[in-house]
Amino acid sequence: MALKCGIVGLPNVGKSTLFNCLSSAKAQSANFPFCTIEPNVGVITVPDERLTKLESLVKPQRVVPTTVEIVDIAGLVKGASKGEGLGNKFLGNIRETDAIIHVLRCFENDNITHVDGNIDPVRDKETIDIELQLKDLETVESRIAKVEKQAKTGNDQEAKRLYRILSTYKDVLMQGKSARTVEVDPADEALVKGLQLLTNKPILYVCNVDEASVLKGNKHVDTVKEAIKDENAEMLMIAAATEADIAELEDYEERQMFLDDLGLKESGVSKLIRAAYKLLQLETYFTAGVKEVRAWTFKRGCKAPQAAGVIHSDFEKGFIRAEVIGYNDFITLGSEQACKEAGKMSIEGKEYVVKDGDIMHFRFNV
Repeated sequence: MALKCGIVGLPNVGKSTLFNCLSSAKAQSANFPFCTIEPNVGVITVPDERLTKLESLVKPQRVVPTTVEIVDIAGLVKGASKGEGLGNKFLGNIRETDAIIHVLRCFENDNITHVDGNIDPVRDKETIDIELQLKDLETVESRIAKVEKQAKTGNDQEAKRLYRILSTYKDVLMQGKSARTVEVDPADEALVKGLQLLTNKPILYVCNVDEASVLKGNKHVDTVKEAIKDENAEMLMIAAATEADIAELEDYEERQMFLDDLGLKESGVSKLIRAAYKLLQLETYFTAGVKEVRAWTFKRGCKAPQAAGVIHSDFEKGFIRAEVIGYNDFITLGSEQACKEAGKMSIEGKEYVVKDGDIMHFRFNV
């Protein structure tokens, strides 16, 4: 499932440090494998304690976690929307992602200069927001020019709907707000998706703080919280420099001791990977047998045949039924057989909506 998050941010905010930590995410996932495709694209394993618990019960030959793709998007300057610097490439790269991780500098350090001379994460956020909004405004105005006459003079109802949607977005963007602040009628979602607006993508703001602020935040984090309160966005605090230190530790126990000393239950990188997964509206089901315990990614709301198709297209084409055990039932009873005997395995058809954590076995005929 080729869904990916793009990391954006101004120079010297910690974006590259964070991406490098993510690319070393094997350190956060015990001994699970990971790989990188290119220097700026990382396929990152998603930490999931449920896999470890299933492994302890099933004792398979191997364990395969699920993954999420993270892209390090380089080079934004003021004027990017007009093609300044690497503007067109930057904006094109964002358009290819499904969600955005926006890193904001929320730490003071005289040894790391800021491009604007002082630390102000809300200003930094607005610098990138403005460029994305200007590009979206350009997109919207171009589409309005094509559809306006048809919407006002003809009887094409879809053209009228599209014109109404575009006009709403134009008003919002002209006010300096992002497209995601608009509440969309479910009936219009397909039309909205087709516009591919940059500021409509789900976004996670990552406040890069110093080690002392990682638990409770600081004044910079507070200003970001206030700035995004009406934006339908998520926020997370991470100390990227500390994460870099954690990533260098080879031993899993050493990493846990490091986290304990900081008063943390898990690394910020683990939190970020899971947050990115959630941002993409992804969930996980499992297959569990003696050869392999494996996590599979599906889009929230997916039905059983489509979930089966994640394994192989033949599973979806020839879908007959799914045998489903809830994760908690499997852990409580300890095995597939015990779940069958206790009546905790259900037989589901084509309309079954897969739940996060389901343990599934598909029957199909090709």
